[in-house]
Amino acid sequence: MNNLNLVVCLTLVGLVGFQAAIATADQFNYGEALDKTFMFFEAQRSGKLPVDQRVKWRGDSGLKDGSHQGVDLVGGYYDAGDHVKFGLPMAFSVTMLAWGTIEYRREITNLNQMRHTLWAIRWGTDYFIKAHTQPNVLWGQVGDGDSDHYCWERAEDMTTPRTAYKLDQDHPGSDLAAETAAALAAAAIAFKPYNSSYSALLLVHAKQLFSFADRFRGLYDDSIQCAKQFYTSSGYSDELLWAATWLFRATGEGNYLKYVVDNAVYMGGTGWAVKEFSWDNKYAGVQILLSKVLMEQKGGAYTSTLKQYQAKADYFACACLQKNDGYNVHLTPGGLMYVREWNNLQYASAAAFLLAVYSDYLSAAKAKLTCPDGQVQPNEVLNFAKSQADYILGKNPKSMSYLVGYGPKYPIHVHHRGASIASITVLPQTVSCVQGFEAWYRRPEADPNVINGALVGGPDQNDNFSDDRSNYEQTEPTLSGSAPLVGLFSKLENLFGNKGPYHKGSATTDQPKQNYHLQQTPVPSTTSSGGGVPVEFLHSVTSSWNVGKATYYRHRVIIKNTSGKPITDLKLLVEDLSGTLWGLSPTPVKNTYKLPHWLRVLKPGSECSFVYVQGGPQAKVSVLGYH
Repeated sequence: MNNLNLVVCLTLVGLVGFQAAIATADQFNYGEALDKTFMFFEAQRSGKLPVDQRVKWRGDSGLKDGSHQGVDLVGGYYDAGDHVKFGLPMAFSVTMLAWGTIEYRREITNLNQMRHTLWAIRWGTDYFIKAHTQPNVLWGQVGDGDSDHYCWERAEDMTTPRTAYKLDQDHPGSDLAAETAAALAAAAIAFKPYNSSYSALLLVHAKQLFSFADRFRGLYDDSIQCAKQFYTSSGYSDELLWAATWLFRATGEGNYLKYVVDNAVYMGGTGWAVKEFSWDNKYAGVQILLSKVLMEQKGGAYTSTLKQYQAKADYFACACLQKNDGYNVHLTPGGLMYVREWNNLQYASAAAFLLAVYSDYLSAAKAKLTCPDGQVQPNEVLNFAKSQADYILGKNPKSMSYLVGYGPKYPIHVHHRGASIASITVLPQTVSCVQGFEAWYRRPEADPNVINGALVGGPDQNDNFSDDRSNYEQTEPTLSGSAPLVGLFSKLENLFGNKGPYHKGSATTDQPKQNYHLQQTPVPSTTSSGGGVPVEFLHSVTSSWNVGKATYYRHRVIIKNTSGKPITDLKLLVEDLSGTLWGLSPTPVKNTYKLPHWLRVLKPGSECSFVYVQGGPQAKVSVLGYH
């Protein structure tokens, strides 16, 4: 490593650094990279695929997951190049997707990508809701890594056992349950401006799962032992702090902040100084999230403990920027963070996202990062995060993009079953377990299906990379590696975006047309009377209860006249309603309702409400007509 060059690279500040960053950005189209990242999540979908699935070489799969145990576990994501649905990395990936959405909502919206973002999150959270069948029961895995890895076959042809594994009071898994709680809490924040009813539902499950994780403690891979070989947990204290921190951010309830303060020492939150942020180690994420609370002066009586959390957040950032008095993250000669031999890029992408977020927190507080080797401006922190993104996209000694499908040169022998075998739409005959190895795994030709947006494991500590399907340490993609890129690419595209083949409007043609319950709760800025719908719908869940194994929710919908004029003859379409509705009058037309007879006119600024009870997601409400 050339230390002189590294210092020069990392200490460019002010106008010179800003201009240099813009010049470098000209060769990278972060918006295109973002769109391809969403394509990877579509390629990893398990279950019944939507009609407007953009990755056409994929088909329905795993449609009987959970059936042998009498539970519906259809859906969710396959973890990597295999077909196991591992709960811990999947939940972490959803947390990262949601966090990126929370921090960069404006940027994602400006890129017309909010629809794809929410779908990526919800494909995971809908599965987690299914998997959380009782307050103290969470189905944590479908499939067995050992048997799955003995076969090389498409998801659509799966012949391996689809055994499901659960956590309960007698078989705890605080790490997995708490990470799932964190994912649901973060997703609740992400969804709140668009679907407040679904957001409330996510919080119900998040709170229950955190309580389960905290009350019945244990490592998930002691209960689901077949996960140990693949995703061994180093502990659950970080996940408990992580979940409590996200629940505090989602609810504002002080008991969650008190939890992370009271347990700061015992659970290592203020003790562990780390140089890694990943699906297994959340300490740096906790420390940076709590630094935001401190810098916004919301710590109150907890300020002194929050300062200890921030000291550890600074340690992580300083170690990444090589300013930590020698206790730094290792960098390859080409400037890539190198943490672990297996799938190293997932650690680089997660750290880069975390640093981008921390630079924003520091900037908002008009603060600097104080390191043992000197003070660092927030834009320098961001520049380092950007350097990791640029390395991924091609600014590296191999001049290779490690994001499949992006740029002129990228891996073409990806360790991924679906990508390496001809699509079921082209080759409808079943490809057997052994045939997959003999005919497809070992073939020297390029993958027949380009798995766009897949972030592969990446190069070794000397920037060397072998594009070989059997080299799974370097060529296998993972959910947890790709998820942090959504927020990171959104941030960078809005700062340094160029006018390449992808631009802000181009993604609209790819937007799914089917609603899939991602109904947008109207907000005044988008549903005013100026040519739009004259009413605003505000959804909420007011209560829930269990009947046997089924959970039911009481939904309340407020209808508010935002037009400035009286509204009469308002007709509403209520779809996906499976329960009973009160407060509206039905019409002879199916699914069509009108205001009750005693409320013929909805005056400007006034509101009325109706309620309904059903299990599962909220109904879809829209306006059919009015005068």
